[in-house]
Amino acid sequence: MNFRKILSILIFLTVLLSNTCCLTTFANADLEAQKRETREKINRLKWLESLETNKLYKNQQKLEAATNTLTTSKSKIISAQNELSNLEVKLKKASAEYDSLNYVLTKHLRSVYKSQRKAFFEILLNSEDINVLVDRLYYQKLILKKDYEKMAKARSKAQEIKKLRNDILAKKLNLERSVASINSQQIYINQAIAKNKNMIDKLRNDRVAYQKAEKELAKQSASIGSYINKTAKDTNVQVASGFIKPIQGRITSPFGWRTHPIFNSRSFHSGIDIGGPNYGEIKASNSGKVIYSGWYGGYGKVVIIEHGIVNGKPITTLYAHMSSIKVANGQRVTKGQVVGYEGTTGYSTGPHCHFEVRVNGQPNNPLNYIGM
Repeated sequence: MNFRKILSILIFLTVLLSNTCCLTTFANADLEAQKRETREKINRLKWLESLETNKLYKNQQKLEAATNTLTTSKSKIISAQNELSNLEVKLKKASAEYDSLNYVLTKHLRSVYKSQRKAFFEILLNSEDINVLVDRLYYQKLILKKDYEKMAKARSKAQEIKKLRNDILAKKLNLERSVASINSQQIYINQAIAKNKNMIDKLRNDRVAYQKAEKELAKQSASIGSYINKTAKDTNVQVASGFIKPIQGRITSPFGWRTHPIFNSRSFHSGIDIGGPNYGEIKASNSGKVIYSGWYGGYGKVVIIEHGIVNGKPITTLYAHMSSIKVANGQRVTKGQVVGYEGTTGYSTGPHCHFEVRVNGQPNNPLNYIGM
């Protein structure tokens, strides 16, 4: 082997070694980037979890404070109820006294009025002199004055009774409002705590579990397509013009490819998610025949409706994650008829209606049919 060949081999080996080092460097750099990205995602998950944990602690403190307030209020209610019972007894006694006094005074005044003139002449005739007459008139005036004082006292008693009654009613009303308000606060805080715990559980789920669920849904979506192509054969279905939105609410997740906000993984969403009122009515988007009604894996409780041939193509619609179903297999439904109620069955992060429009069993964008 001559010197030139040896030199060529040495140059080749040098270039090869250099390229290998470069590839190793690139591979290491790519690996480091992946590690860095993974660490960032883990840190983001931990940060979100700490936020929810702080919210949970604060809500637990609010609940404890509300519970203590409720305990104090209940103690006050017991005390107030005893006070009210005593007031009721006083009220009954005052009412009885007033009624009795009012009856006696009324009777007495009537008697005085009827005998007033007669009494004056009797006093005048039976008086021995003017001094006796004046004394007798004075004492009669004094008696009438006492009668008026009793009447004034009776009137004052009546006003006192009225005030007592108003105080009792006001206290009862305030206590009822206070208890209702605290009970309402407790319910709200308990709901907030449940949401915090639920979110913490979701954030603690790892990426593998999420991807497994997405793969399962994709597999079931393909299975639904096969099922529709085998089952949907009714060409006599009469549809109304135009499809409608199955439930009123905003679209929380669109049709097509989407990226998970935490895990950054991409997955295909075969329909749209509509966040309507929880347990709200889900209506048939158009007239048709129910070809599936029941549980379907990650889709939860599902209804699939065949609409026959629309614009030359076989159309079906799917409604998922229902809390309950109101139609059965083989049943004919009309446009706008309630087929079920919104819920969270299957793989669902919250109450919503997952709605699909399929052509030949394949998912199409529902907004092309129902609009916004």
